Amino acid sequence: MQFLVVKKRSLIFSLLLLGLVFSASLWIYLNMGSEAVVQTSVNDSTREIHLVTGEFEATTKDGKEIEAYRFDPGTIFLQKGEKVKLKIMGINGANHPFIIEGTDISGKILQGEETELDLQFQKKGVYRLVCLTHHDSDSNGPMTAYIVVN
Repeated sequence: MQFLVVKKRSLIFSLLLLGLVFSASLWIYLNMGSEAVVQTSVNDSTREIHLVTGEFEATTKDGKEIEAYRFDPGTIFLQKGEKVKLKIMGINGANHPFIIEGTDISGKILQGEETELDLQFQKKGVYRLVCLTHHDSDSNGPMTAYIVVN
Protein backbone atom coordinates (compact mmCIF):
# COMPACT_ATOMS: atom_id res chain seq x y z
CA MET A 1 0.00 0.00 0.00
CA GLN A 2 1.37 3.44 -0.97
CA PHE A 3 0.92 6.62 1.00
CA LEU A 4 1.07 10.17 -0.25
CA VAL A 5 3.03 12.39 2.08
CA VAL A 6 2.30 16.11 1.85
CA LYS A 7 4.19 18.61 3.92
CA LYS A 8 2.16 21.21 5.75
CA ARG A 9 4.09 24.05 4.02
CA SER A 10 3.31 22.62 0.55
CA LEU A 11 -0.38 22.27 1.43
CA ILE A 12 -0.60 25.89 2.65
CA PHE A 13 1.22 27.16 -0.46
CA SER A 14 -1.11 25.18 -2.74
CA LEU A 15 -4.21 26.53 -0.98
CA LEU A 16 -2.92 30.12 -1.20
CA LEU A 17 -2.15 29.68 -4.89
CA LEU A 18 -5.58 28.18 -5.53
CA GLY A 19 -7.21 31.09 -3.66
CA LEU A 20 -5.23 33.61 -5.72
CA VAL A 21 -6.24 31.97 -9.01
CA PHE A 22 -9.88 31.84 -7.89
CA SER A 23 -9.84 35.52 -6.84
CA ALA A 24 -8.26 36.62 -10.13
CA SER A 25 -10.77 34.56 -12.12
CA LEU A 26 -13.67 36.05 -10.20
CA TRP A 27 -12.36 39.60 -10.69
CA ILE A 28 -11.95 39.04 -14.46
CA TYR A 29 -15.43 37.51 -14.70
CA LEU A 30 -17.07 40.41 -12.84
CA ASN A 31 -15.25 43.06 -14.93
CA MET A 32 -15.66 41.49 -18.38
CA GLY A 33 -18.26 44.00 -19.55
CA SER A 34 -16.63 47.13 -18.20
CA GLU A 35 -14.77 49.55 -20.44
CA ALA A 36 -12.40 52.38 -19.66
CA VAL A 37 -13.93 55.73 -20.60
CA VAL A 38 -11.34 58.24 -21.75
CA GLN A 39 -13.47 60.59 -23.82
CA THR A 40 -16.44 62.72 -22.83
CA SER A 41 -19.55 63.28 -24.89
CA VAL A 42 -20.25 66.76 -26.29
CA ASN A 43 -23.83 65.86 -27.13
CA ASP A 44 -25.75 62.83 -28.33
CA SER A 45 -24.10 62.76 -31.76
CA THR A 46 -20.57 64.15 -31.28
CA ARG A 47 -17.79 62.62 -29.21
CA GLU A 48 -15.03 64.78 -27.77
CA ILE A 49 -11.44 63.47 -27.73
CA HIS A 50 -8.49 65.28 -26.16
CA LEU A 51 -4.84 65.05 -27.22
CA VAL A 52 -1.82 66.96 -25.97
CA THR A 53 1.61 67.67 -27.41
CA GLY A 54 4.44 66.35 -25.28
CA GLU A 55 8.22 66.31 -25.16
CA PHE A 56 10.74 63.92 -23.65
CA GLU A 57 14.25 65.10 -22.84
CA ALA A 58 17.25 63.12 -21.66
CA THR A 59 21.03 63.23 -21.48
CA THR A 60 23.00 60.25 -22.72
CA LYS A 61 25.97 58.77 -20.83
CA ASP A 62 28.34 60.74 -23.04
CA GLY A 63 26.57 64.05 -22.21
CA LYS A 64 24.58 64.44 -25.42
CA GLU A 65 21.19 66.13 -24.98
CA ILE A 66 18.38 64.30 -26.80
CA GLU A 67 14.66 65.03 -27.08
CA ALA A 68 11.59 63.71 -28.81
CA TYR A 69 8.13 65.17 -29.38
CA ARG A 70 4.90 63.18 -29.42
CA PHE A 71 1.11 63.33 -29.32
CA ASP A 72 -0.58 61.78 -26.30
CA PRO A 73 -2.48 59.53 -26.57
CA GLY A 74 -0.67 58.21 -29.62
CA THR A 75 -3.66 56.26 -31.00
CA ILE A 76 -7.38 56.99 -31.01
CA PHE A 77 -10.18 54.75 -32.26
CA LEU A 78 -13.27 55.94 -34.13
CA GLN A 79 -16.19 54.32 -35.90
CA LYS A 80 -16.78 54.99 -39.59
CA GLY A 81 -19.21 57.93 -39.88
CA GLU A 82 -18.83 58.91 -36.20
CA LYS A 83 -18.79 62.65 -35.50
CA VAL A 84 -15.81 63.65 -33.36
CA LYS A 85 -14.49 66.93 -32.01
CA LEU A 86 -10.73 66.46 -31.64
CA LYS A 87 -9.16 68.95 -29.20
CA ILE A 88 -5.37 69.17 -29.23
CA MET A 89 -3.70 71.18 -26.46
CA GLY A 90 -0.28 72.62 -27.18
CA ILE A 91 1.84 71.90 -24.09
CA ASN A 92 5.42 71.50 -25.33
CA GLY A 93 6.89 73.14 -28.41
CA ALA A 94 5.96 76.61 -29.67
CA ASN A 95 4.46 75.58 -33.01
CA HIS A 96 3.33 72.27 -34.52
CA PRO A 97 1.95 72.55 -38.07
CA PHE A 98 0.20 69.27 -38.94
CA ILE A 99 -1.65 67.29 -41.57
CA ILE A 100 -3.89 64.24 -41.39
CA GLU A 101 -2.66 61.98 -44.18
CA GLY A 102 -5.33 60.76 -46.60
CA THR A 103 -7.45 63.88 -46.01
CA ASP A 104 -7.27 67.57 -46.81
CA ILE A 105 -7.13 68.43 -43.10
CA SER A 106 -4.22 70.58 -41.92
CA GLY A 107 -3.63 73.14 -39.21
CA LYS A 108 -1.32 74.44 -36.51
CA ILE A 109 -1.04 73.72 -32.79
CA LEU A 110 0.38 76.57 -30.71
CA GLN A 111 1.79 76.32 -27.20
CA GLY A 112 -0.78 77.23 -24.56
CA GLU A 113 -3.68 77.06 -27.01
CA GLU A 114 -6.21 74.40 -27.93
CA THR A 115 -6.78 73.50 -31.58
CA GLU A 116 -10.22 72.02 -32.38
CA LEU A 117 -11.03 69.82 -35.35
CA ASP A 118 -14.43 68.47 -36.37
CA LEU A 119 -13.84 65.00 -37.82
CA GLN A 120 -16.06 62.45 -39.52
CA PHE A 121 -14.35 59.71 -41.52
CA GLN A 122 -16.43 57.89 -44.13
CA LYS A 123 -13.77 55.28 -44.95
CA LYS A 124 -12.26 52.67 -42.67
CA GLY A 125 -8.50 52.76 -42.27
CA VAL A 126 -5.58 54.19 -40.33
CA TYR A 127 -4.98 57.90 -40.73
CA ARG A 128 -1.74 59.48 -39.49
CA LEU A 129 -1.80 62.86 -37.72
CA VAL A 130 1.72 64.10 -38.52
CA CYS A 131 3.53 67.15 -37.15
CA LEU A 132 5.41 68.66 -40.10
CA THR A 133 8.09 70.17 -37.82
CA HIS A 134 8.91 66.84 -36.11
CA HIS A 135 8.19 64.33 -38.89
CA ASP A 136 11.30 62.13 -38.47
CA SER A 137 14.06 61.25 -36.01
CA ASP A 138 16.36 63.95 -37.41
CA SER A 139 13.80 66.56 -36.28
CA ASN A 140 13.17 65.05 -32.80
CA GLY A 141 10.27 62.93 -34.00
CA PRO A 142 8.46 61.28 -35.44
CA MET A 143 5.59 63.14 -33.82
CA THR A 144 2.70 61.06 -35.13
CA ALA A 145 -0.69 60.03 -33.78
CA TYR A 146 -2.75 57.28 -35.36
CA ILE A 147 -6.49 57.64 -35.98
CA VAL A 148 -7.92 54.14 -36.44
CA VAL A 149 -11.34 54.12 -38.11
CA ASN A 150 -13.29 50.85 -37.83
